[in-house]
Amino acid sequence: MFAAYAARIDQDKPLDALEVGERPDPVAPEGWTTVRVKAASLNHHDLWSLRGVGLGQEALPMVLGCDAAGIDEDGNEVVLHSVIGESGQGVPPGERPSILTERYQGTFAERVVVPRWNVLPKPAELSFEEAACLPTAWLTAYRMLFTNAGVRPGDTVLVQGAGGGVATAALVLGAAAGLRMFATSRDEAKRERARGLGAELAVEPGARLPRKVDAVLETVGAATWSHSLKSLRPGGTVVISGATSGTTPPSGELNRIFFLQLRVVGSTMGSKDELASLLSFCAASGVRPVIDSTLPLAGARDGFAKMAAGDLFGKVVLTV
Repeated sequence: MFAAYAARIDQDKPLDALEVGERPDPVAPEGWTTVRVKAASLNHHDLWSLRGVGLGQEALPMVLGCDAAGIDEDGNEVVLHSVIGESGQGVPPGERPSILTERYQGTFAERVVVPRWNVLPKPAELSFEEAACLPTAWLTAYRMLFTNAGVRPGDTVLVQGAGGGVATAALVLGAAAGLRMFATSRDEAKRERARGLGAELAVEPGARLPRKVDAVLETVGAATWSHSLKSLRPGGTVVISGATSGTTPPSGELNRIFFLQLRVVGSTMGSKDELASLLSFCAASGVRPVIDSTLPLAGARDGFAKMAAGDLFGKVVLTV
């Protein structure tokens, strides 16, 4: 089958580790099923995998891709939940949950195998391309907002780094749920697009806000961490799910956290039930993922390059 995969690990030049070509057809073990991929979307996780983060030499070559929508063995249109082992079904006893491409071959291929438990019906209202954007970045944003941030309609939320997959998803979901959304970006064009997606305010990173916010959604890390804490009201919450600019923030922030009784909550991915709720929310509300560009699977390298350069707003989708 045709696939895009990590052939090696290259920390300095990750795109040099990416190859596109033929790989063996996957074989579904007992309790698993084969899904014919129609669309899959890129995440920063795929780029980190090429650098060897979460992916060891012993697992190579590894087909990349966490997200997909496609057709199951019975002809049903489906979406894949990419956390393998969450239910304990289809994996060896005692094995910790992992996402596709860490232990198991991913979705940037004509076919992928997953435990039957990981397959959800695709709402008819969503295209394959739209549905393929949801299981990682959009699910992460959904959990950050509605499970971990502790916000209610009318509350104000700051999203750092508008343009990235999680940040863009959070803006759209939050505005649709009646939250007042603020956003930051270094790029004026991205700030303008954030306003078009429902951001009440979009400013440069570090800019003083007109008022303190109830929660901050943080995926940028070191570069925006100080601004995130300074933007919170007393008792507010910062939810962090990534650190694309680095994992070592400036020192001296602990006093602000305890003096203002701020909450710092880590958030990773989401559950199958949360993905089902996200799919239903999108189908019922008319909310649709923001797609930056759609490329054929053979053009995967162009999609990776676009993501590595930060030259995107929303998701890059690969079609098979």
